[in-house]
Amino acid sequence: MHEMAITESIFSIVMDYAKEKKAIKVKKINLRIGKMTGIVEDCIMFYFETISKGTIAENAEIKVNSIPVKGRCGSCNKEFNAKDMIPICPYCSSMACAIIGGKELEVESIEVE
Repeated sequence: MHEMAITESIFSIVMDYAKEKKAIKVKKINLRIGKMTGIVEDCIMFYFETISKGTIAENAEIKVNSIPVKGRCGSCNKEFNAKDMIPICPYCSSMACAIIGGKELEVESIEVE
């Protein structure tokens, strides 16, 4: 259910940007969402469609760049894409790994006319 609050924040960012640019239409919104956020992309799409009805953002295309969980091994210092939320180094099998990616949540770009 946290997707609704997140979508409201995205909508606010989009509308502020559109106002700043004196846009008449929001065409496309590019998002970066990390796998560790637990965000359900379909929910973002549904809520944005609902929130944007009757605004210049109605029918805007939303593209999501899904960011994998990325780890760094504390033993061999190699970086890797983790298969699970608890990363295990695929190079040396160490569990002494830090998560360094996959928590992203940002509006990457907005296209307006």
